[in-house]
Amino acid sequence: MEIKQIHALCYSGAGVTEKMVRLLAEALEKELGLPQAVFHGFRKPEERAADYSFGPGDLVVVGTPTYAGRVPNKIAPDFRARLRGNGALAVPVVTFGNRAFDNALAELCALLETNGFRTAAAGAFVGRHAFTDVLGEGRPDWDDQRELREFGKRIAEKLRGLEAPPPPVEVPGDPEAPYYVPRGLDGQPTQFLKAKPQTDLSKCCNCGVCARLCPMGAIDPANVAAVPGTCIKCQCCVRKCTHHAKYFDDPAFLSHVAMLEKNFQEPRENAVFL
Repeated sequence: MEIKQIHALCYSGAGVTEKMVRLLAEALEKELGLPQAVFHGFRKPEERAADYSFGPGDLVVVGTPTYAGRVPNKIAPDFRARLRGNGALAVPVVTFGNRAFDNALAELCALLETNGFRTAAAGAFVGRHAFTDVLGEGRPDWDDQRELREFGKRIAEKLRGLEAPPPPVEVPGDPEAPYYVPRGLDGQPTQFLKAKPQTDLSKCCNCGVCARLCPMGAIDPANVAAVPGTCIKCQCCVRKCTHHAKYFDDPAFLSHVAMLEKNFQEPRENAVFL
């Protein structure tokens, strides 16, 4: 099959998923000898309000982090409503914070196929956990980047051998499975849906970066200590704050983070499917 243009589109709260999607798109453009990939941001609310339509001749790398074992529930509706494949090939990619990708990749594959994409390959890659540096610290590291480049090479080899659109790529998981239930340090289910970031006013310089970068537009730009909107715990404000003034103090949330740190430090492996 002839590929004319590579596109990359992703939701990436704290930036790890975007880094991996860009790396894979760059590897594909190099292996296929194509112009620079066109990157489409899908993080900001205004970006998710636009329509994205592709077609034959396009190869689209679509990425998202795993939230509670699935595609983020506040972002998935935008993927469904805004992306149209019209026969374009797609490479779904999910990232996960060293616990598991559960059913996120299966859900993203099914979503894209339903929206008119032909999935040619798919991958799940370990990245630094949004909640803590203890899990997946430094990832994607050099080995992960090498695996992404090798994955790109294998995808290019597959595409060069195709004369017709491929059947849907097979990945593990159930796209309709329930969300992962977070647990606390005591092993019991815990809930922190209403947890929101706090602001250390002694550190905050009121630069407004947190409000500008929040994927949900949840932070009041006129008073960055106020979070009147829906927070999805992506940690973008915590990770991007220039003065380290943002933090979470919700006891249930912190107990869940402690449980993750206790039980999931053993490095997980990436998984690719062609």
